[in-house]
Amino acid sequence: MRLAMVTPARWKVRTRSTVAAAIVMTVGMGVASAAMLLVLYHTLQRSAQQAAEARAQQLVEQLRNDVPADLDPGLLGTDGQVGIIQIMDRHGTVVAASSDAPAAPLVPDTVSPGQSVFLGHVQSAAEDGDYWMTAHGADTPAGPVTVTVGGAREPVESIIETVAVLLAVSGPLLVALVAWATYVLVGGALRPVERIRVRVASISTEQLAERVPVPPTGDEIAHLAETMNEMLARLESGHAAQRRFVSDASHELRSPLATISSGLELAHNRPDMLDAALIDESLIPETRRMRNLIEDLLLLARADEHQLPQRSGDVDLDDILNAEQTRLRGNSVVAVRASISAARVTGDARQLTRMVRNLVDNAARHASSVIDLRCELRGRVAVIGVADDGPGIPREQWARVFDRFVRLDAPRARDAGGSGLGLAIVAEIVAAHHGTIQISDRIGGGACFTVTLPANVDSYVAADASR
Repeated sequence: MRLAMVTPARWKVRTRSTVAAAIVMTVGMGVASAAMLLVLYHTLQRSAQQAAEARAQQLVEQLRNDVPADLDPGLLGTDGQVGIIQIMDRHGTVVAASSDAPAAPLVPDTVSPGQSVFLGHVQSAAEDGDYWMTAHGADTPAGPVTVTVGGAREPVESIIETVAVLLAVSGPLLVALVAWATYVLVGGALRPVERIRVRVASISTEQLAERVPVPPTGDEIAHLAETMNEMLARLESGHAAQRRFVSDASHELRSPLATISSGLELAHNRPDMLDAALIDESLIPETRRMRNLIEDLLLLARADEHQLPQRSGDVDLDDILNAEQTRLRGNSVVAVRASISAARVTGDARQLTRMVRNLVDNAARHASSVIDLRCELRGRVAVIGVADDGPGIPREQWARVFDRFVRLDAPRARDAGGSGLGLAIVAEIVAAHHGTIQISDRIGGGACFTVTLPANVDSYVAADASR
């Protein structure tokens, strides 16, 4: 349990954010403090050295006309930057100095007139002073001298120590403040997420109309809530569609099953009533109807799972349309007008045949006197058109006719011979072959279904090349 508490992977988002902010702030404060102290130290050092250099040049200028004993006492005074001044003759003897300078020279070396040398860090013998020393040679009426001026180092180090202490004290306080602010702000930011979680946890399949609260911030949390509501809306719509689907499927299966059960009960109670007419006119047709409905339902279920089986190959759509034309002319009382030209696609021949068969059967069911069949190649797409001169489909129903078990208002209501799944299967097969299907009004009245599929143009090119 203790190991889980110290494992970052098991921390809450709030805790991880707080710890991360504290670590980043600590590292940032450390780096910034070190950089600031370093820059401050070099700035103060350069300022002290420049002050010492300027004082030495002033002394050299005055010594050109005066002997060291006649120097202005103000030039020999020290301050926060100039810490010590010594003037030595050619023998290295101190002939003038600041008030707190030792009698012995800090730097025994002399410098020739007109020369200047930076002597670096120098510490007094009594260890009561640290200086950055600079030496200038000067020619005076009393002879050559060496002017040494030291920039005070101890005030610089004192300032650096003071600033370092202030940073050491304020740094942890600032880190603690940032950690607290992060903890509070992240908690406030996650509070809407928790409300969303609680609401989603309380939603069941019987409460899909519920929605999560959307904060008025317009930020990522609000977008998350909107996305959750959109997902709930899709789930509600899908759940409702599923319930309608199950209800309609049960209704469709109940009718043939009731007919078969009644026939079998009649045959059981009255064996003499079981004749060829009952079998041929009731039992066998209803059994076939129920089998076809179950097969359609299984096909749609596989399509929903994107597992619609396909045997890919070259399929000539014109051959399928010609076969349907022949079938219609032999079994239908309506006239068939066809305009069919070569069009080849890549896909499953059985599925494409079923797609065309469903469209043609739908047209035959609602046609008054004429069915139009069309097949052609337009560029890189193959186009199939199936139209009838029936009552047509209202525009507001065009999007619904491909839903499952949708019952349109009469006179295009589904008759007893249809399951209401034919056009839904057509839509799934077209989608599986990366095509589109559209509904339009037929010129002269009626409805027209137009299917567009990617054409296998390469096969035509290869065939032309072989010729």
